[in-house]
Amino acid sequence: MFTTILIANRGEIACRIAATARQMGIRTVAVYSDADANARHVAACDVAVRIGGPEPRDSYLRGDVILDVARQTGAQAIHPGYGFLAENEQFARACADAGIVFIGPPATAIAAMGSKSAAKALMEEAGVPLVPGYHGENQDPDFLQTQADNIGYPLLIKASAGGGGKGMRIVESAADFKDALLSCQREAASSFGDDTVLLERYLQKPRHIEIQVFADTHGNVVHLFERDCSVQRRHQKVIEEAPAPGMTTERRQAMGEAAIAAARAVNYVGAGTVEFITEPDGRFYFMEMNTRLQVEHPVTEMITGHDLVKWQLLVAAGQPLPVTQDELTLGGHAIEARIYAENPDNNFLPSIGRLDVLSFPDHVAFVDGDIRIDGGVQQGDTISPYYDPMIAKLIVRGDNRDQARARMMQALEQIVSVGVHTNISFLHRLMQDESFAGADLDTGLIERRHDSLFPPRTPASPQTLAVAVAALLAAQGMPSSHRSSQPVHPDPWSVNDAWRINRQYRQPFWLVDGDAIRELALRHDNGAWTLWQGDDTFPFQWDVSHHDAGRQTVSIRLNGTQHHATVVHHATHVHVFEAGTVYVLGTDDPARYGDTSDDAHHGGLVAPMPGKIIAVDVNTGDAVKAGQRLMVMEAMKMEHAIVAPADGTVEEIFFTVGDQVEEGVELIALADNE
Repeated sequence: MFTTILIANRGEIACRIAATARQMGIRTVAVYSDADANARHVAACDVAVRIGGPEPRDSYLRGDVILDVARQTGAQAIHPGYGFLAENEQFARACADAGIVFIGPPATAIAAMGSKSAAKALMEEAGVPLVPGYHGENQDPDFLQTQADNIGYPLLIKASAGGGGKGMRIVESAADFKDALLSCQREAASSFGDDTVLLERYLQKPRHIEIQVFADTHGNVVHLFERDCSVQRRHQKVIEEAPAPGMTTERRQAMGEAAIAAARAVNYVGAGTVEFITEPDGRFYFMEMNTRLQVEHPVTEMITGHDLVKWQLLVAAGQPLPVTQDELTLGGHAIEARIYAENPDNNFLPSIGRLDVLSFPDHVAFVDGDIRIDGGVQQGDTISPYYDPMIAKLIVRGDNRDQARARMMQALEQIVSVGVHTNISFLHRLMQDESFAGADLDTGLIERRHDSLFPPRTPASPQTLAVAVAALLAAQGMPSSHRSSQPVHPDPWSVNDAWRINRQYRQPFWLVDGDAIRELALRHDNGAWTLWQGDDTFPFQWDVSHHDAGRQTVSIRLNGTQHHATVVHHATHVHVFEAGTVYVLGTDDPARYGDTSDDAHHGGLVAPMPGKIIAVDVNTGDAVKAGQRLMVMEAMKMEHAIVAPADGTVEEIFFTVGDQVEEGVELIALADNE
């Protein structure tokens, strides 16, 4: 077994690999960019070495530098994690040439599966079913248009070298094909250095089911059952679960055998995932093989009880698989939710900023336990524009799917995060959605259930407002209501407990709740507290417990009903976390909120997030139509089209191709045609 390995990655997967290595007594070497000098994975390893600037191309994609670090630190093997160099054929070969073990499949297998087109041809020879489409080398736009017309619409364009939902477009009609093709090719070239695409028939209401496979150098290949990864946004997975709901024994066996056949066809070694797309009638088709460990591997670990990173290390060291296919069994149901710094209400665009407050429920960080957190950031860290905005993966296990789903909801309710937008509340709503709860799954579930998953914002309830008031009182130094009815300090003027000579006390509060200003008043009279909200009055009691990082547990009794919530003060706002929902209430001078309209830019179009301008489609003076694309931004390797909100004329363009822009800056000024 190795004594030292280098982890050529960052974030949660680097921390995950380091945890298993530590359990096995293996020394670990971390590499980091300038942006990650104080990152969690740096502290998780025994040695850490700087490798370059914040951009991946200047650090985590520099295979030559990483190999030099491996030599300098005595690492016998390199674990690439996923992303970056994990599926890079040249890097795998360079490791072999340097006499350093690449903890992954051989370069030949990566090459065979690295091109989606070549992989599909190979799978066709191996008898694995394929989706109808075009996977050839001819990339002439007119030729591809003809192929698309023959396949029919809707159609899926996919980057041949792609993954993670990047370089992928759904085309609804022939008229939209060329624009979608160009956009897909640009994103593919940016993300993977290869703009080759393939075309596939876009299946209606498909499910995304993948099989975890593992092979050793002794000819043994097994599958560790399936994962359902159907719930996706922006073509990227957000929820994964194992086993797949509704999976029959016969189909599991058929898909497992097909996955093993795919692995054997390329003489695979190590951990891999064969991804299938399935139709409602049970037919399944090969999509691609990911020649690495998957983000969602923890759900497989939770239902099988096996540490897949440990298996990777054993296989890479030349040892046989620890179990046979017959010895693998399923136990319970596991669900993984990806916690992202993103704004679901703004098309899930990533959110950049500092994690001022971040806490999770009690959990384990390994295979054992019913609640597990795999994270790569911590409170105080910054979500930067350079890398994937994942905060953590929350994994739960139950005896069955309903129990796992209930535990997931409870765990989500206990996460407290302030400083950036997150998808936590959205995930909580998703767990409650009737389609998800009923296992009516497909890759379009989020779009199909949009109205229920994105309900209109509701005003804060009287209980929520009362919680905020209690938190503000605590911030003023006011003790809990049951400790403040009688002064106990020898000097009553030194006690902030609402005691007055005439026994009467009144304090007004203004809370900004969305577009509304909610006025409240607190009265203390004859030993009793009363909260006024508009024309309503309620007997009011409260108690506040303080925790680290400004978190408070607030308990109130309003009109005889008990209520609990977690509260965080952040700048001029109070964040109230209750039952999976977060209410952000402003506490600043209400005069500042006299105009809550959203027209501050007067016809301007602003950047939805930090990024780079990669295309400008209009000129000053151009007349444009509502919905017309004006500009394209790239951020976190994704393209974002800036479109005209209404008919108008371009007055001014503030940036050109190649410019970096910050979130919220005005990009283009439009004049109303009227």
